[in-house]
Amino acid sequence: MSESSSNQSSEIVIAKWSERFFAWLIDFCIISIISAAITASIFGTIDYEFSEKMIWAEMTQFIPTSIVFFVYWIILEYKKGQTIGKKILNLKVTDMYGKSPGLKGVIISSFGKAFLLPLDVGLGWIFTNEKRQRIFNKIGDTIVIKIKNPKENFENIKYKKD
Repeated sequence: MSESSSNQSSEIVIAKWSERFFAWLIDFCIISIISAAITASIFGTIDYEFSEKMIWAEMTQFIPTSIVFFVYWIILEYKKGQTIGKKILNLKVTDMYGKSPGLKGVIISSFGKAFLLPLDVGLGWIFTNEKRQRIFNKIGDTIVIKIKNPKENFENIKYKKD
């Protein structure tokens, strides 16, 4: 390895918000279908006419669905760095240096997505625009990158928006 190649900086291409949204949407559709099937098998079919029963039905579905999302993101993003949606769109969750994120960071990031997404994204747009991090990405020291060359050297990193 020559000295010039070891001093060369690596670029991490940070995923666009729109790409992250579409990856989330794919995951949302998959998990919502699974969660609805599980909820229906436990609670039976739900009559959705406007009433207190409807509000209760929504609450009983929100909590288990959020838990399923939380577990789904933790397992796939910790083990593979990608959910199904991220894999389809060539995105990956990494630490700030482009390496596999730690379990703690993935748990923190997944918590924000599963339970507080609107707040997490809104505050992320305001406070972490340079690296396009949600607040819980920032707290967990994770970023979402666009996969260009997975074998790239990540010693000297230069961040670039896509």
